[in-house]
Amino acid sequence: MVEALVAAGAALVSVGAVYALAAARVVRQYERGVVFRLGRLRPEVREPGFTMIVPFVDRLQKVNMQIVTMPVPAQEGITRDNVTVRVDAVVYFKVTGPAEAVVRVEDYRFAVSQMAQTSLRSIIGKSELDDLLSNREKLNQGLELMIDSPAVEWGVTIDRVEIKDVSLPETMKRSMARQAEADRERRARVINADAELQASKKLAEAAKEMSEQPAALQLRLLQTVVAVAAEKNSTLVLPFPVELLRFLERAQQQLPPAAGADGPGGTEGAVGTNSGQGQPGDSRG
Repeated sequence: MVEALVAAGAALVSVGAVYALAAARVVRQYERGVVFRLGRLRPEVREPGFTMIVPFVDRLQKVNMQIVTMPVPAQEGITRDNVTVRVDAVVYFKVTGPAEAVVRVEDYRFAVSQMAQTSLRSIIGKSELDDLLSNREKLNQGLELMIDSPAVEWGVTIDRVEIKDVSLPETMKRSMARQAEADRERRARVINADAELQASKKLAEAAKEMSEQPAALQLRLLQTVVAVAAEKNSTLVLPFPVELLRFLERAQQQLPPAAGADGPGGTEGAVGTNSGQGQPGDSRG
């Protein structure tokens, strides 16, 4: 009798242990548990930690609550200004309603991926090329709203959407490069023109000052000669400006007549010398 009781007790303990092992579940911190009892969804969601279910009756499905990073494949489309581009993006989302994510959609990851691709193609068709290249923040917000609207019903919240890259055709890249080069050349010409204008004003002022002081022109000429002569491998050709001749002529006119020129035999002596040389016939006579 005692042995039968001991055997029955051991059998009950074994059954209890097997039952506990079959019913025990562990939900991790970043997960939530959704329980189906005979195919029907239980209202309570199992929180992280140790939990029990009814073996062979309940089925526990764990849902990851972490933020999921999903790349959106590159989509090719035509912008509103008729430019063919390829755009790829990345979507960050997380599950906020575990029961809705399991019940209302078969595979919420696949559903979000398809919705992101469709929305990206729609954004490409509604935008211009300049917006895709320079105004991405606004496009990211519009793309996030387009994906988030149906995803809310699936228990999924879109955290953010980012457009990663915009691929342009080679012809468009060359055209944009030529446009940028032409714009830089235009700015360079404007800067050079402004420099020439400022330099011409300064040169005009310098010329006005030099016209009042003729010696300044000669000093400037000598400075130019010194600057050019600093290079040993160059040949220096010194011009003789007409202004210098005029300056010397005016200086000579301002000089007083020499004392010896009015004296007896001054100019006449020079003439006599020339005349003496010019008549060799007198010596032969």
